[in-house]
Amino acid sequence: APAAQRPGGRATGGDALPMSAVPPMALRAVPDRDPAWLGRVALMVTVVVLLWPLGVATEFRPWVLFEPGNLKVTGQFLSSFWPLAHSQEFVEMVVRETWRTVAMATAGVTLALLLAARHARATTVACSALAVLLVGAGQLLRGVAWTEPDGPPIAVRLIQGNVPQDLKFTDGGLEKTFSANTRLLAGPRVDLAVMPESVFPLPLHLLPDTVTDRLLGFTREHGSALIFGVFIEQPPGRYYNSAVGLDPRGGRAGVPPLQRYSKRHLVPFGEFIPWGFRWFVDLMQMPIGDQERGAPYQGPMELAGQRIAVNICYEDLFGAEIIRAWQDPDRAPTLLLNLSNLAWFNDSIALDQHLQISRLRALETGRPMLRATNTGATAVIDTRGQVTARLPYLSAAALEATVRGYRGTTPYVRHGDWPALAAIALGLLCGLLLGRRGGRPALR
Repeated sequence: APAAQRPGGRATGGDALPMSAVPPMALRAVPDRDPAWLGRVALMVTVVVLLWPLGVATEFRPWVLFEPGNLKVTGQFLSSFWPLAHSQEFVEMVVRETWRTVAMATAGVTLALLLAARHARATTVACSALAVLLVGAGQLLRGVAWTEPDGPPIAVRLIQGNVPQDLKFTDGGLEKTFSANTRLLAGPRVDLAVMPESVFPLPLHLLPDTVTDRLLGFTREHGSALIFGVFIEQPPGRYYNSAVGLDPRGGRAGVPPLQRYSKRHLVPFGEFIPWGFRWFVDLMQMPIGDQERGAPYQGPMELAGQRIAVNICYEDLFGAEIIRAWQDPDRAPTLLLNLSNLAWFNDSIALDQHLQISRLRALETGRPMLRATNTGATAVIDTRGQVTARLPYLSAAALEATVRGYRGTTPYVRHGDWPALAAIALGLLCGLLLGRRGGRPALR
């Protein structure tokens, strides 16, 4: 009997797949004399294989919340299919969050179809050849360097203040928040210092002079660039979740006094009320207001000799939006920077997940990613998706590291999600055509 039918049998991927677990609907999809079975099998296998990497690339993976986070899976070739990396840790993350949940669920159905098919042997050989081809192509892609270093390295200091979320809004909260973060700025000179998202609980124009003077004084006394998260009210009554960059030469030699990036992808029910839900918010008397979205294209900040593409909070979840920073080829980013405040999530798995998301963006773009967060994960990620330095979660500290900008264009930066979408459309078309060649439609 096939392994999937034997008690305790093991099937591909290491999980038992008893035939009783296969939905009866799947078995009925292959009647004894149905010549269209090949089309159905091809369609199912193609869609599953192609949707899996697309799901990872778009971060559509809510099942990560149920993973223990400590599964170790060997293998490296998969990472090469992000135009990008050579990281076994990255492969472990991808396999943990997708393969066990999605692929193993469909493996039972696919195996049942193959076993029931009259030409199972030929189909099995073809599938095996495809798997070998994918492995071989992945190994070859590992040797491709899509980007290259650009300019000398710079010293950075990433601040993790570990300020409790409710502390910011208590009496004296501004002073405590300011003190907790600015004291971590002290140390040897660096080219760039970064403070987290919404580091101050007031809009920029309402910050006390003592705070702004201290920030400006830091940049001028040390000759260091500084980026910090703050709300900007402009015009009155319209608020933007923003990052502000200060250049030590600001206001001189044609250098702007400050540079700004405003968050584009807002959090539903956290930063804006989705259309049609205003009545619900009013009914529940929820204290939620609408923030404003930043422009679709905002050029990189030019600080510390780098062009820094900034994103805020979970914006790094959306690769197609990150690569908009390459809209002007002459100002293509050399670094990526994420400012976040995950104090809302305490020490939950959200911190690990957000770090993994940032690793994907570094892989896709071939750029280092800096992360400055309130509670974690404050980290430096290289172009291969490797975490080269990080701070412990829920600790107040400054991460000092050296990072180098990169130049060059990866296929994902050039084409975005279109190749993956086209491959899915092609797979669907092939499945339909193969089914029709059998004399009956592949889909009922």
